[in-house]
Amino acid sequence: MDIVLVTTVVASLFVVIGLAEPVAARLQIPYSVVLAVLGIIIGVAATFFLQTDLTEVMNPVAEAILGFPIRANVFLYIFLPTLLFQATLGMNLRRMLDDWVPILVLAIVAVFVATFTVGFALAAVSSLPTVACLLLGAIISTTDPSAVVSIFRSIAAPQRLARIIEGESLLNDAAAIALFGLFIGFVMVGAPDPRPQDALVQFPLLLVGGAVTGWVLARSSLWLMNLIEGFELAQISISIALPYLTYVIAEQSVGASGVIAVVVSGITLNLSAPGRLTPQAWTSLTDVWDVLAHWAGALIFILAALLIPKLLSGVQWTDFVLILVVIVAAVAARVFILFGFLPFLSLVRVSPLVERPFRYAILWGGMRGAVTLALALAVTENNQVAAETQRAVGILATGFTLFTLIVQGPTLRPFIRRLGLDKLSSVDEALSRQVVAVSLQTVREDVEKTTASYELNPEIIRSEAVQFGQRLETEVRSAEERKDILDRDRVTLGLLALAGAERNFVLSHMRDRSLSIRLAEKALLDIDRLIEATRSQGRTGYLRAARRTVDYGRLFRIAAFLNNKLRLQTPLARVTAHRFEVLLAQRLVLRDVYRFLERRIRRIHGRRVTDILRELVDRRAEYVDTALDGLQLQYPGFAEEVQRRFIRRIALRLEEREYTEMFDEGLIGAELYSVLLNDVSAKRAKEEERPRIDIAPRATELVKQLPVFSDVDPARLRKLVRALKTRYVEAGEVVIQKNAPARSVYFIASGAVELEMGGQSWRLGRGEIFGQAELLLRQKRRASVQAIVPTTLLVLDEEKFRRLVKRSKALREAVLSSAANQGVELEKLLEPK
Repeated sequence: MDIVLVTTVVASLFVVIGLAEPVAARLQIPYSVVLAVLGIIIGVAATFFLQTDLTEVMNPVAEAILGFPIRANVFLYIFLPTLLFQATLGMNLRRMLDDWVPILVLAIVAVFVATFTVGFALAAVSSLPTVACLLLGAIISTTDPSAVVSIFRSIAAPQRLARIIEGESLLNDAAAIALFGLFIGFVMVGAPDPRPQDALVQFPLLLVGGAVTGWVLARSSLWLMNLIEGFELAQISISIALPYLTYVIAEQSVGASGVIAVVVSGITLNLSAPGRLTPQAWTSLTDVWDVLAHWAGALIFILAALLIPKLLSGVQWTDFVLILVVIVAAVAARVFILFGFLPFLSLVRVSPLVERPFRYAILWGGMRGAVTLALALAVTENNQVAAETQRAVGILATGFTLFTLIVQGPTLRPFIRRLGLDKLSSVDEALSRQVVAVSLQTVREDVEKTTASYELNPEIIRSEAVQFGQRLETEVRSAEERKDILDRDRVTLGLLALAGAERNFVLSHMRDRSLSIRLAEKALLDIDRLIEATRSQGRTGYLRAARRTVDYGRLFRIAAFLNNKLRLQTPLARVTAHRFEVLLAQRLVLRDVYRFLERRIRRIHGRRVTDILRELVDRRAEYVDTALDGLQLQYPGFAEEVQRRFIRRIALRLEEREYTEMFDEGLIGAELYSVLLNDVSAKRAKEEERPRIDIAPRATELVKQLPVFSDVDPARLRKLVRALKTRYVEAGEVVIQKNAPARSVYFIASGAVELEMGGQSWRLGRGEIFGQAELLLRQKRRASVQAIVPTTLLVLDEEKFRRLVKRSKALREAVLSSAANQGVELEKLLEPK
């Protein structure tokens, strides 16, 4: 085809893409539906002009449109990697882990159920071979979230709903394409039929091979990006090459799933790149990918729609009956998953509950799109597939896609509104009023500062200030006088306002470089969970979520196990260093929260609610301080170095700001400005390197801090350090069960525990002992002990403890004092013989 015509067609399609978005917004229908309709109109018009005798002027254009090189491989090798890769870059993957069970059910189980439901239903009413019907079922089982998610965002639907649908669509392509590859082997004439057992063995290899390929190539690309730090365009160029090379290598060289490979490469970059690239480079990279995905998503829809007239050529009335069968079977399969299987998983506590309105929205939002059309096109292009199968697959897949786009698409927005998912709850509505009141207070203060420096007419300033003050007073009164808001809801509103302000503080620190992107993302993840827990459970949910942010996580426990059992120190060193920085970041941001509480919240909620909120923030700060004090006790040198690095980061940010202001004022030239900024960047890159943490001496430092070991001589102290085992326990974790055999004694290095015995309870803190009484009396445990905050314990076995208590007077006195507080007399037992 002539390059001039190709260029003209492509440029014209971009004009259509540019006009489609405002049209969709004006008509309030999904953007992808408008693109599909425009594509169909263009395809029909081109066919009409080419076949009519009325004019020949449009023939070259019509031939160029109909002859445009649109093949299935174009969709699969160019557009699909673009969309998958950008989707993984833009997703909050850590939040999706909260709903990983429903996402995997919808992405994998639902694909299999839909494939076989549609396949067997179609085989029962048509003359098509069963395997051809199953092939069609695999083709129409993959969903397209673009239209649905855009609607959710435009009407402020719950974020969790959008996350589930995005996660489903990200992974179900791989399952559908894998099934497509299996069944097409059975319908190809002249090709040996694949054996089902081979397919069952191959499927895990497709997934594992794709995952490994994606991870290796993403890590290699990230390493290469680090080598060329400072060259943002070069780094972006490498990121653009990554998904395409990953897809090709996985499909053609490894023989694995290209979709899985691209998804894993995107996930790897999403999790690792923010901590390796500069904030500007990461922002520029994601911005470029947003544009590429927008173009790819629009082009894939409009190009696929151009093929619809061709795919529907030769349609017969009986085909409409089969399309109806496909629609009913596909909807029935989705109903079974959403209203049968998922509730069952929630009932047996395997999956978090997905609310009924959410399930209705997911049901009607299961729209099909370009991937379905691309797979159908691949069948019609395959000369080894029987002509009747080609025709049936093309017509039925296209007809079903049109139904979801034209029927479900325009009605999805009203459907969601009917479910009430677009409406704010009374608490959210009150929160919005609080936000307006707080914002207006900030605006008034900023306006006063700004106008004071411009020497404007004082009368005009006073007049405007009076009007603005009246408006502010009205908003504050409206926020305060809501009769349907209970006192406990006012506390919830205050906590949500604090969490929203905390998010802004984190973003501000990230922009100022006082927090790295990695730490900021972790903080934002914790704040998201804090907000959701507060919305559902009020102050109780807030405290529980706050406590989880400082608990020892699964990775920490695994790293501690590897260190204690296998002497592998590196994992624990990395996890501990990261935990240290996370806790310091929380302490830093909580200081901002306190200031916001006094300056803004008090004006709206009053003293009583503010005092309650301060108490809750105090408890949260106590969690953080307790966990941080334990780490500082263990690793004082590392704690000092982390704080020094934080100060140096702030100094570099201020230095950069000063150079920028001097350049803007014309005090320095562009060349000197560039040199100075490069110098700051080099220093900042050095500060981004996390200081090393030495895990080895942790027990020594802890033991030296405990008064009970004050009179132990240095030689025995070294032996004691080797005998002690460190145990990390989370808040709420049971350390000792009642009636369990007594084999160890516990020393609290940091944190606190609660001991319960005989209906009474005691709280023990740092430096105290528990578990010694039953051990010395050779009895079973009479008390249960539970950690009340994240706690670090030193554990000593029975034999070594008995020897030590005989030699150490300080330890003997501590044991007697602790036992006496619990009502146990050990004095005679510990008397020297």
